[in-house]
Amino acid sequence: MAKFRTRLALLGSAAALTAGALAPAQLVGAQPAAAADYDWVALGDSYTAGVIQAAGDTFEFPRDGCERTDRSYPQVIDRDLGSFFELTNVSCGAATIKDVTSNAQVPIGRSVPGQPDPDAPFAPVPPQSDAVKSGTDLITIGVGGNTLGFGDLLFKCLELGQGAGGVGTPCKDELAASIPAKLTEVGKDYDEMLAKLHEKGPHAKILAIGYPTVIPKDTSKCRYNDIHQFFSITSGDLDWLRQDVLEPLNKTIEKSAGTQDSATFVNLYDSSEKHSVCDASKWVEGVLDSDNRPALVHPNAKGHLNAADHITSAMLNAIAPKN
Repeated sequence: MAKFRTRLALLGSAAALTAGALAPAQLVGAQPAAAADYDWVALGDSYTAGVIQAAGDTFEFPRDGCERTDRSYPQVIDRDLGSFFELTNVSCGAATIKDVTSNAQVPIGRSVPGQPDPDAPFAPVPPQSDAVKSGTDLITIGVGGNTLGFGDLLFKCLELGQGAGGVGTPCKDELAASIPAKLTEVGKDYDEMLAKLHEKGPHAKILAIGYPTVIPKDTSKCRYNDIHQFFSITSGDLDWLRQDVLEPLNKTIEKSAGTQDSATFVNLYDSSEKHSVCDASKWVEGVLDSDNRPALVHPNAKGHLNAADHITSAMLNAIAPKN
């Protein structure tokens, strides 16, 4: 995290962050906590909230079903920069773009196909954009995969790949024609969301967070029928999912962010390239994690730590004085 510490010094805030460590012990407890300099709202889906056990423990009780975990990137950043940014984290697993913009979402908790969360059903949560106020300084938003239907695609590819022996492209053959329209929907909804966020927080800087590398360029690394990787998805379908689904999803988000003066795209894809589900040092878990717990292709704590590094740098750049 050395990069953001350097930027803090340049912003003239390093002294404020370290003052507590330098003060005599008897004085530290006597001083009231100082208000943070900037109000930050974290919005997004499960890749922001954390959700899986490999991304930490759920820390909110009673549970609302959104499954925010203590090792997800908003919470990692909050522990490092909590005296600088006041965090409001309303990210929620399974959120679509419209759940951020206008829908009251019904969270699903840690439900998996055929196994609903034992605490479900959960009460609806408000549209995430409700957390953005006129005085909000910074918004991070990581969303789009559920609007594209990536989770549904994975499950369909798992189903279609069973018995294929790892060869062919049964998922691509059945579903490829539907992808361009879904990407168009993502772009349209994302544009509308950014406009709504700017309307609600007119002075806020917006960081549009992209998705990390999930599937490697060399899919020969991925072992067919390995439940800790992509299980029954064929190599050919993994290539298709990477090239025609996930990479275009990031490009769509980047393009939408580029149309807004207040928005900046944060690229997590390149930095995580060698840490896919099929790499030895993985930052994204497979269908099950290494402890055989449901993970359903989500970032683990290492993936969130990498995201925190890059997003922290972008946050500090966003609020730095411009010459």
